[in-house]
Amino acid sequence: MSGGFSRPAWRLLLLAVFALFALSGCSLLWGPQQAPIVDATVMPVEPASAPVAASAPEPVETEAAEPEQPKKPKKPVVKPRKVEPPPPVATPAPPPPAPAPLIVLRTIERSEARALLDSEVQKPDGKVVGRAIDLIADASGKPREIVVNLQGFLGVGDRKVNFPWSAFRFTPTAKTAPITLNATATPTPVAKSAAVQLPLIDTDVERSNGAKVGRVIDVLIDANAQPQAVVLDVNGMVSTERRTIAANWSALRFVTKDKELHPLIDLSDAQINATPPYASDKPIRAVSPAPPPAPAPAPAPAAAASAAPATVTAGSNARAAR
Repeated sequence: MSGGFSRPAWRLLLLAVFALFALSGCSLLWGPQQAPIVDATVMPVEPASAPVAASAPEPVETEAAEPEQPKKPKKPVVKPRKVEPPPPVATPAPPPPAPAPLIVLRTIERSEARALLDSEVQKPDGKVVGRAIDLIADASGKPREIVVNLQGFLGVGDRKVNFPWSAFRFTPTAKTAPITLNATATPTPVAKSAAVQLPLIDTDVERSNGAKVGRVIDVLIDANAQPQAVVLDVNGMVSTERRTIAANWSALRFVTKDKELHPLIDLSDAQINATPPYASDKPIRAVSPAPPPAPAPAPAPAAAASAAPATVTAGSNARAAR
């Protein structure tokens, strides 16, 4: 055959198609073939082990970091400057002094002193002959006489007699007559000049400026026949109420003024008000004016500068080095 397959070729093609058809037909005729059964060997399977817990990571030791050494600051460049003198050191002010007291009080026990006015005067045998009514002092403040009112019979013939101070003995603790007159005592003549001696009872006590402080109403005498205090009536001086105070005998001064002797004591109104009142049944608190405060010490003078402040400069240092 021209332009196509040759006979042998067609035969081979037909045989191939036939064989293919035969193979497919056999599979359709006989059905699907089962796979051969093969005995399988069962292999045991080990169970899975429990998961292992992860261990904590071991701490890694690290060397402690050494502290960083501080860097040394660079020295500042010192510029020439003027050296100023050191400032003066302020001295702390001293604490303010305590306020000065207004008065000074001295306690006199009742067993140590006895009021003079109206005290009974007796003879050594104990017989009462009269009462003391006054004390007479001289310009130096020393007692010179006692005025005794000698009693008569039933008040008739009473008379005032002055006896020398040395003729009496005083017993402040006596329950009866505290004053004893010597048996041999003789009266003394009354002083004629008031500038020489001064009766104290009912005498006004003044200040240095002439202002009245009070009136003497009694004198307190101790066992040694020494006056210890005077009792002053200051009624009307600082208040209208009746008030008496005791003033130390040593605080009195006796001066001559207008040819008369005057007792002085420098007690201000404030000092009189600060004085406790005098009472016959209480301890005696005798007052004296407080002494003036001591002057405050003068502050130490500041030390003067020995030389003028120096001026330090670079040029002066250079010249000094040369």
